[in-house]
Amino acid sequence: MQTLAVLNVVGLTPALLGKNTPNLTAWLQTGHLRRIRPMLPSVTCSVQATYLTGVPPSDHGIVANGWYFRDHDEIKFWRQSNRLVQSRKLWESLREADPDFTCANLFWWYNMNSTADFAATPRPVYRADGVKIPDILTRPMALRDTLRDELGPFPLFNFWGPNTNIRSSQWIADAAKRVAERHNPTLSLVYLPHLDYNLQRIGPDHPDIENDLREIDAVCGDLIRFYEARGTRVVVLSEYGIEPVNRPVHLNRALREAGLLQVRNEEGGEILIPGESRAFAVADHQIAHIYVRDPRDIPEVKALLESVPGVAEILQGDRIREAGLDHPRSGELIALADPGAWFTYYYWLDNTLAPDFAPTVDIHNKPGFDPAELHLNSALRLPKLRILRRILQKKLGFRYTLDVIPLSGDQVKGSHGRLTKEPDTFPVFLTNIPLEAPDTLEAVDVHDLLFRCCLSDSNP
Repeated sequence: MQTLAVLNVVGLTPALLGKNTPNLTAWLQTGHLRRIRPMLPSVTCSVQATYLTGVPPSDHGIVANGWYFRDHDEIKFWRQSNRLVQSRKLWESLREADPDFTCANLFWWYNMNSTADFAATPRPVYRADGVKIPDILTRPMALRDTLRDELGPFPLFNFWGPNTNIRSSQWIADAAKRVAERHNPTLSLVYLPHLDYNLQRIGPDHPDIENDLREIDAVCGDLIRFYEARGTRVVVLSEYGIEPVNRPVHLNRALREAGLLQVRNEEGGEILIPGESRAFAVADHQIAHIYVRDPRDIPEVKALLESVPGVAEILQGDRIREAGLDHPRSGELIALADPGAWFTYYYWLDNTLAPDFAPTVDIHNKPGFDPAELHLNSALRLPKLRILRRILQKKLGFRYTLDVIPLSGDQVKGSHGRLTKEPDTFPVFLTNIPLEAPDTLEAVDVHDLLFRCCLSDSNP
């Protein structure tokens, strides 16, 4: 079986390839570029699960980056257990084809307690006093100490939040090389998220994106040379393209104003109570699952949300099935945003009543995705001084909240999730492996193509 490395360069599209990606451009002179038709929803967890199973969310169950867990009565984002993916994984099929096959999953999602042979995934230490310490979970467990000793701690605060930069992707790339040298896995899945950050923060049309392209291209070039020197085939792919946005849309506020969403005031901050709400939205970039407790309320909720400016369409019934999202985890309705619009999770009507987690980076407590976490609040006079003061409080042992994130989505300039139609904004499948494949792939086809790339020494 042929060894293969799959580099997941999040946000890369044909439009971004060119003078600012000299390594990838030179590599492609003897290779192939295939576009991947965007799937619904075009968000990280759903796309990765589709690539690794070859089936849509209606089968594998990853209907978004987070959803309403009805049996827990809780909205949960960024869960990590691989058992949430309800379909057979690529590495499981390859292992059946060759008992000597091994897989290293380096930071692709749902990487906890999976059947991959080698793994590394973010897993911070949450202390009882509220302090969050960067760390990772690995398989084997000893790999954590090896990587930490050789590379230093995983730069978690450069992986997400207002301080994101190339350091996290570089660390993952260096970790991938260490794993390859020690374990020589047949399949290496390498997640390189750097490009995703500023594409959302400042938008794909901003001139500073050129620097981000050069940075991630340098990481890719180094990895490609490393793997090919070892006789390993390489595929570079992406999950989605990011479009410019300038219009945050507040679905939960519309539901609340209509008396459909319930909150509880907890010491001055309002908390969404989903089980007591007649309807609420779980927002995830440009898509939102709308959960409606009583089916008799569905027509009212649908009509209300269709009237909200920035909503392109509300899917129901057959339209949800056609979209490949007919799964018990999905909402009774699914909202799609207009071009240039995206959905916030905000449900409070007065910022003085926002919950204490709202102005912080807190991906697990927020009942929806919050790209504003990539920004410092522009209304703060000296935000970096505020951060330093909070860090000092931490070191002195005081409880603190790093409350520097804006309570408005106005600073967000890029988003994804809805279906786009312009081919130059599609995600990509790049390789110099000779292959027979259409110019435009479906997302569900990626699994079989990767399988064929590994299975035989002949052309896939």
